Amino acid sequence: MKWHNLKKEDITRSLNISSEGMNQKERLMKLQSEGPNSLSEKNELKTWQKLGKHFIDLLMIVLMVAALLKGITGSYVEMGIILAVVVINGLIGYFQERKAEESLNGLKQMMGQEAVILSEGIRKTVDSNTLVVGDIVVLQSGDVVPADIRLLETHELVIEESALTGESLPVEKQEEELAEDTPLGDRTNMAFSGTLVQAGSGNGAVVATGDETQIGQINAALQSVQKQTTPLIRKMNQLNKQIFKGLMGFIVFLIFFTTFRYGMNFSLLLSSVIALIVSVIPEGLPAVLTMILSMGVKEMAQEKAIVKSMPAVETLGAMTVICSDKTGTLTKNEMTVVDIVLPMDSEEADRKMSAETRLFSIMNNCQDLKLQEDQQLEELSGNPTELALLKYVDPLSVPYLDKLEKIPFSSAYKYMATVHRNTEGKKVLFVKGAPEVLLEKAKLSSVQQKYWEQKAADLAKEGRRVLGFASKELIENELLTHEILNELTMIGLTGIIDPPKESAIHAVKEAQQAGVAVKMITGDHKDTAQSIGRQIGLNHTAQVLEGKEIDYLTDDELQMKVKSVDVFARTTPEHKLRIVTALQQNGDVVGMTGDGVNDAPALKKADIGIAMGIKGSEVSKQAADMVLADDNFATITRAVKEGRRIFDNLKKTINFFLPTALAQGLIVIFALLTNRELPLTPVQILWVNMVTTITLSYALGFEQAHPKIMQRMPRDPKEPILSGYSLFRILYVSLLITIPAYLLSMQYDSIQVQQTLLLQNIVLAQAFYMINCRELLDPAINKNLFKNRALFISLGCLAILQGAVLLLPIAQNMIGTTALSLSQHLPILLNTLIIFLVVEVEKLVSKKIKARKTAKEVMI
Repeated sequence: MKWHNLKKEDITRSLNISSEGMNQKERLMKLQSEGPNSLSEKNELKTWQKLGKHFIDLLMIVLMVAALLKGITGSYVEMGIILAVVVINGLIGYFQERKAEESLNGLKQMMGQEAVILSEGIRKTVDSNTLVVGDIVVLQSGDVVPADIRLLETHELVIEESALTGESLPVEKQEEELAEDTPLGDRTNMAFSGTLVQAGSGNGAVVATGDETQIGQINAALQSVQKQTTPLIRKMNQLNKQIFKGLMGFIVFLIFFTTFRYGMNFSLLLSSVIALIVSVIPEGLPAVLTMILSMGVKEMAQEKAIVKSMPAVETLGAMTVICSDKTGTLTKNEMTVVDIVLPMDSEEADRKMSAETRLFSIMNNCQDLKLQEDQQLEELSGNPTELALLKYVDPLSVPYLDKLEKIPFSSAYKYMATVHRNTEGKKVLFVKGAPEVLLEKAKLSSVQQKYWEQKAADLAKEGRRVLGFASKELIENELLTHEILNELTMIGLTGIIDPPKESAIHAVKEAQQAGVAVKMITGDHKDTAQSIGRQIGLNHTAQVLEGKEIDYLTDDELQMKVKSVDVFARTTPEHKLRIVTALQQNGDVVGMTGDGVNDAPALKKADIGIAMGIKGSEVSKQAADMVLADDNFATITRAVKEGRRIFDNLKKTINFFLPTALAQGLIVIFALLTNRELPLTPVQILWVNMVTTITLSYALGFEQAHPKIMQRMPRDPKEPILSGYSLFRILYVSLLITIPAYLLSMQYDSIQVQQTLLLQNIVLAQAFYMINCRELLDPAINKNLFKNRALFISLGCLAILQGAVLLLPIAQNMIGTTALSLSQHLPILLNTLIIFLVVEVEKLVSKKIKARKTAKEVMI
């Protein structure tokens, strides 16, 4: 039912109640039929079920098979390491999922704990859980509204609703009916559950409890929203499926090929297949990727961006759209006087000074916050509009005048009036309020009237909250009443707005240069939103889409609209959720910022939810993937840059891992196809995997961002993690590593020397190729090479470990190696240098080909 559209008498009639409230018997009967005033919960899975489901995806199964195979070969240490990776990855997934439950708990905490009701005309304090529809609730300053209430009586009641509606200013409430299509943020005769009474008092009838309240509807949306799988996880799942399918296909082929052609016995075939799986599966890759992501989490924390889940780090770099709240994110979240309008006859210097002096005096004295002359501005709190006026005049040393009389502000008459004795000893009346009201009470010529109306209209179009100021001299015995507020002298107008942050303006520009669109979704009014949108530099501000217009659009129509609209005003939680969904259906990777309860469903739905750490509600922080410790939009662009750097390093690491893994597999495959003995034993293959994983693999994660990383467009979310070029690189590099190394090892008769030469060649080739992978297409040797200390540390560790295998007898016996002479090392070194140079030349050629292709596409 549209409760805001009903008259007060219709409310009591519909609910069959009186203004004195129900008796306890009626309340208990309703409570039994309606249920408690609390938010419902889903039937939860047991803890072991929640944890267990994170160990049954393909990646985990492949890792566990690899661990089992390592156990079969007797390598129990490596098996333990892989199983540890499985457990860590599973726990990460489990803790990610717990965010939804935490969000629900945050919503519960928002609802008031106790409420004051009228029961048969007597005030009683009851548990808010026991409230029922029809209860008459009494509201006082400082109360948390315990349910959705249709107001029946108000006394200067002001309620802070920004967490629910996104409205930056507290709302002055009244009890008269409103139009049926009045947006949520404009329903001034309603008090909503979870909002805060800032000033005044009132009472009203409970019209919704529990899940039926606005917070209850947000709770339902929050529970129904399915969290998006991050692009990285989707791509890694795809990559693992490709590796798994390719490996299984190759194993089946080899089993039939070798059995029918050579009649290989089962034990030898099984040993070969195990060696193939152990060599090809990049079991160290998840651990390395986890390490790189965890480093990204640490780096972002230093940049004031607290990332709650590691995969979200990479998602930041993939973002194509940032949907931002306005208040506190793009703006300062403090009302500020930005415009002063003086009378049209104040051009002359002395008159202008006089007009300014009078205006500043009214701004400083016609208010309720500063009650003593020695009060400091920092001590004051309350009405943000009055705070803005006082902040503006504070540096100007405007005299403080004691109040003799006062008419407090009320939304019924839209002004405030105070009486003072000025510095000349005269009794003066100061009035501030809505310009249209003051203009009716002022003594003005038609020219002056048009002047003030035009100035007020101009400010309103710019999204300003416009206040008018007027004064009048009083005779000594004249008392302050509403009736004497006539023949006023108009002194001026002020335009007040929550201005954009300078850092946000710069950050929006940087994001747009990086190909990331910025859209503003706010609960504020259209003109205000449009003005801020222009000031921060959004691309499409000519059209503003309001919430009530979104209601009339189908999902397909909204999907088209979001492409060309950057400003959305007067939105509800449902609107924000629909906007995010529409953008995702267009193929965008969406980042959503927010600080209110109303933002929580959209934060959860977005690919990356970003909450405000200082002014954000607990619910929004719990629903988000990332929390901005400084509430600064500029931090998001820094996080995008870090996310892109991390993805680049992930890609470099994958491009390093896979050719080297395939190279080891090719050696086994070649031996199977030619019916030769395995050139490396499973233990030696395991050693190569382990020594390169614990040394070389991590170095690329420390590479710095490319200088032009924020000048390129976001990568296509549908682009596979392995492009056609990556597959080409994997194939030819694996052959470069395998064939020369194998041919070189075959020059010697001793099997132990062959195996040692082959093992040393593969390890050294991987070290050189790791340096190649520092840059995917640019030269690997550049000035940033020496900034990556981890690279040299990893090479040093590799030299020590590999030296031990070649020189220490105990290690030689374990791995099956022998010492090599200098003459045997020189061909290995030459071979690996050739591989390095070939890859560098190939990168140079590929970069030129790519540049020509891009140039042709631009011309077309």
